[in-house]
Amino acid sequence: MPASPFVRHLPEDLFSLHRNQLLLLLLAFAAVMIFTGIGLRSPWPADEPRFAEVAREMVASGQWLIPMRGGEFYPDKPPVFMWSIALFYWLTGNLKVAFLLPSAFCSLLTLGLVFDLGTRLWNQRTGTIAVLLLMIAPQFLIQAQTAQIDAMVACWITVACYGLIRHFFTGPAWGWYFAAWAFMGLGIITKGVGFLPALMVIPILVLGLRDRQLFADTLTWRCALGPFAMMAVVAAWLVPMELYVNNLGTEEALAYRNNILFKQTGERYADSWGHIQPWHYYLVSVIPSLWFPLPLLFLALIRPVKEAIRQRPVILVLLAWTALVVVFFSISPGKRGVYLLPALPMFALSIAPALSAHRPARWFPPLLTGLHLLFAIALITVGIMAWSDHPKLVEKISDYSQDPARLHEAGTMVFSVGMVWLASLAVLWRTYALGRFFIALMISWLLYTTWGYRILEPLRTPRNILAAAEQSAPSDAQLGMIDFKEQFILFSRLDFTHFSYFSNREQEERNAWLWMAKTAGSYLIVEDQPGYQCFTRNGAIFLGTAHRDSYLLFGDEQMKTSCAPPDKMKWYTTPTPGTWLD
Repeated sequence: MPASPFVRHLPEDLFSLHRNQLLLLLLAFAAVMIFTGIGLRSPWPADEPRFAEVAREMVASGQWLIPMRGGEFYPDKPPVFMWSIALFYWLTGNLKVAFLLPSAFCSLLTLGLVFDLGTRLWNQRTGTIAVLLLMIAPQFLIQAQTAQIDAMVACWITVACYGLIRHFFTGPAWGWYFAAWAFMGLGIITKGVGFLPALMVIPILVLGLRDRQLFADTLTWRCALGPFAMMAVVAAWLVPMELYVNNLGTEEALAYRNNILFKQTGERYADSWGHIQPWHYYLVSVIPSLWFPLPLLFLALIRPVKEAIRQRPVILVLLAWTALVVVFFSISPGKRGVYLLPALPMFALSIAPALSAHRPARWFPPLLTGLHLLFAIALITVGIMAWSDHPKLVEKISDYSQDPARLHEAGTMVFSVGMVWLASLAVLWRTYALGRFFIALMISWLLYTTWGYRILEPLRTPRNILAAAEQSAPSDAQLGMIDFKEQFILFSRLDFTHFSYFSNREQEERNAWLWMAKTAGSYLIVEDQPGYQCFTRNGAIFLGTAHRDSYLLFGDEQMKTSCAPPDKMKWYTTPTPGTWLD
């Protein structure tokens, strides 16, 4: 069969390389895309500052078993991801670099596994195509350079899928089979859902029942021992944590255990309290946008995919598992786009064999070319609107910045990215549409992770707020904050106090008033909003705007003469002789 144009535009010498040489070449290219920009920005809200601060406190305190945030237990996530940031921070001494390294290295490992699996199941062409398809999906590169847990848990899940496929379709390989279950356990203590590769057993069992010879040597009674490997890895963290909590015996420690084991797992899945979306959210919003253009490509290759399934049933297993993952997350009322990232590598791998040997449907190239042109026009238009201070655009970003020069610089960057898309369309007109799209996307990503980071850094950090507070307070002052954000601890040059993440607003305010009454030279950073019961905003110093909120600085003059005592005196102070992100 004729090779796909996407393959024919790749240098033929590429596939004559030894497998390891080709893998290193692909990983080197991926490393340029993933590591460019690391060290150029700080942790950005919402999740990154929290994980970075937890990791910093692990290194500072030497207590790594239970994550701490601002001196208080952090029960929302298991510790593995934060351990990895802490490890890189301990090794490098640079938190601004360390916080992004785990996601970057895990993403490289994911790409390597996808290539190796595609090569073993088919050939080097297919493995290469699978890697490029995975990188072209925006969600992959976004998460590869984001300090969220999802890139890491996606990596562990990919390792587990790799082990199961190696065993059932290229095996027997019992070592890989049990390694798969062990990595499911690692995924569980990274982010709960690490067991998802176990769903792959369902289509494998169905195929096994239809053709008992297919898995005669791999689907045996020994498979039942796999979950014990998973539980052993979970126990390696769970048992020490349980012993430590019982030894402490405090109310806070017991609350941590109950939260991490029950509220953040089954309760969060079955009765979510945030990110509520309809059942079709992933199908109509996440997959079409964050996985683009893979869903469109799948539809354009539907006939070759069906033919490939008849030849290699592993493709059916990959697609069935991807569908099961989507169904699993769709059942829960709480949905976020990043939840689907673990399914993306196997979906890319399932498309690669068809694209390696067949042309997509005739409608695909002109449609992708049209969308390519539309992206270029849209970006250029937005850039011109920014230059001309278009009222709607100014209003849109007014919560972040009201500096016209910054808006104009952002407009220049967006315009430049648009020109990249337009130029790639003109210069590479004779190149296959998917190749043009890939090149434009990679160049745009490099511009964003360099130029874009420099523009966004002041808008995504509270440097201006803390600088204004430190100028208004004595050099030996202490800062406190109601409804604190971890990023303030990371950037503060003064001792920083918060009043418990788990206290309600009323109790936080009462504790803040009591803390100021007991602490000389204390000042309080608060959001500029009405309704304070223990303080008055009259005479407060306006600090500026960050994270779409305006902030004030309260001193002794803003304290009311009295305030009801809190139900429990609770505050946590972090000594900060200097920032950790400089």
